[in-house]
Amino acid sequence: MKDAGPKTPTSAIVWIPPDSAWEPIQAIRRRYDRHLPRWMPHVTLLYPFRPREQFDAIEPLLYEACAKIPPFDAEFTQIRSFEHSAHSHTLWAAPEPEEAFRSLQSGLQARFPDCDDIGNYPGGFTPHLSLGQSHGPPELTRRLEDVRAAWKPLQVKVEEIALIARIGETPFRVERVIPLG
Repeated sequence: MKDAGPKTPTSAIVWIPPDSAWEPIQAIRRRYDRHLPRWMPHVTLLYPFRPREQFDAIEPLLYEACAKIPPFDAEFTQIRSFEHSAHSHTLWAAPEPEEAFRSLQSGLQARFPDCDDIGNYPGGFTPHLSLGQSHGPPELTRRLEDVRAAWKPLQVKVEEIALIARIGETPFRVERVIPLG
């Protein structure tokens, strides 16, 4: 979509795990994730995204992009962390195959080239399911040990993406679901 206007932090394209997979994720997030009230469990694919007023025009483009990407199986086995600064870290579950999520994200990115914020890191886009945050190395070590000890590999089907939005400071809600394949 050329000349689509500004991006907004009040919308995103994400993959959301099936409801049956939420409880082990949410159990960890309830302990460690300050973003729990705003975000459902998810892997971010494009964020920030277009304003919700554009969703009707965007939906056909999403269907077209997703039709070319077959559904796939994924497994979240490893718990890792990002360092944002010496006192800011994110704990996350790593999906395998990582390349399937990268392909999904790049297919969407091709349709919305200006919505490239999550790929503007030294390593590019890193698919991840955020589980929480920590504030410094000692806390990070404790939290990683705790989460790794409790984590059971999570096997899921990736069959759809979601276009989500929020109004003001409210939690994100699913606005549209687009199937893969």
